[in-house]
Amino acid sequence: MADLHERLLPPRPASAVNLRDAAYRPSVTGRQPYQPVDVLGLKKRGQGLRSWIRVDTSGDSQVIEVDKFTMMRRCDLPARDLRLLDPLFVYPSTILGREKAIVVNLEQIRCIITADEVLLLNSLDSYVLQYVVELQRRLTSSGAGEVWQPEGAQLSLRRGGNRFIENMQDNNSPDYLPFEFKALEVALEAACTFLDTQAAELEIEAYPLLDELTSKISTLNLERVRRLKSRLVALTRRVQKVRDEIEQLMDDDGDMAEMYLTEKKSRLESASFYGDQSMSGYRSNDVALSVSAPVTPVSSPPDGRRLEKSLSLARSRHESMKSSESATESIEELEMLLEAYFVVIDSTLNKLTSLKEYIDDTEDFINIQLDNVRNQLIQFELLLTTATFVVAIFGVVAGIFGMNFEIQMFKYPKAFKWVLIITGVTGFVIFYSFLWFFKRRRLMPL
Repeated sequence: MADLHERLLPPRPASAVNLRDAAYRPSVTGRQPYQPVDVLGLKKRGQGLRSWIRVDTSGDSQVIEVDKFTMMRRCDLPARDLRLLDPLFVYPSTILGREKAIVVNLEQIRCIITADEVLLLNSLDSYVLQYVVELQRRLTSSGAGEVWQPEGAQLSLRRGGNRFIENMQDNNSPDYLPFEFKALEVALEAACTFLDTQAAELEIEAYPLLDELTSKISTLNLERVRRLKSRLVALTRRVQKVRDEIEQLMDDDGDMAEMYLTEKKSRLESASFYGDQSMSGYRSNDVALSVSAPVTPVSSPPDGRRLEKSLSLARSRHESMKSSESATESIEELEMLLEAYFVVIDSTLNKLTSLKEYIDDTEDFINIQLDNVRNQLIQFELLLTTATFVVAIFGVVAGIFGMNFEIQMFKYPKAFKWVLIITGVTGFVIFYSFLWFFKRRRLMPL
């Protein structure tokens, strides 16, 4: 057994053997020695490579493996933003606009959108694969290029979620939208479709179960309704978070302006181009002045600098006016895009709200039925108590006449019959008196 164990398992490194021997070696004082934590190993495991699906502006995709710090430098993102995309943690839906990227965490869709590419966490989830396929379909022209199909994609598509592709076959992004808005639109549509599908499945399961519960109240049906309500509350919370996130973006013009990455990139490139051009022109002017006018070098440079300053001021004004106009247009475009999916997610939330109201009405109906049954039991218990009191009168009479003494009534043969008749009549009178009292007090529907 030991030989088989050594052949199957890889040999331990010498450092591990030494650490274990040092850990279990008894010390002089009898205490167990301090066991150091391999912080470097933990840090390396936290910085391991992760598989990402990269989709560029032309629709080409590839699977790359990048560590966390490389991704932070590549997209200019802090570590807390990448933590939102970690599949090991559960975070609510979030859309963050940064300087060079948009961080999207919408249900299964967790990606980083830049002006040139989309970086999506590689997953075998059907909605993630369909997101890549749909994004490629919208980016590429009809019939041009091949759509990315990873291993196991067909199996994932058969498992469910074909509704996402069917709903988006006729929904093409407008051509005037920039790349990041097209990617964001597909992510929003995937999240809304996923939540709407779950809401529809919950409705299909809920209504027959609630109808069955109203006709037959049992412990099994009550437990099924309890689980159904727990799922409904969790789904409603997720839909509400997506709705609130979209509404928060629509209410903040600054956040929407930050998400226009293509414009910021073109503005930065144009600024760098004009800066290089002005520097080269300034150097050529300095050379020309030094060659043509070596006698009076003091009077010419101020004129050249003044002209350069006026030209840069006019250029900056033109660029600021152009950027403000384009920013306003981009905000309007993004606001219209967000408003469309805000209506979709709001309809899903209304559907879940109506289902919750139906469950609450069913619970009220069941509580009314249970209260009715409880009232009937109380009425029956009241009648039974009254009848027990009447029967107890016969026991009192029997106890009195059963005492060991002689009276003249025992000598008459019809005395026993008269005692039974009088006791019975008295009991019936008392019982009907109680019933009349209950009816007068409306304690019992008689």
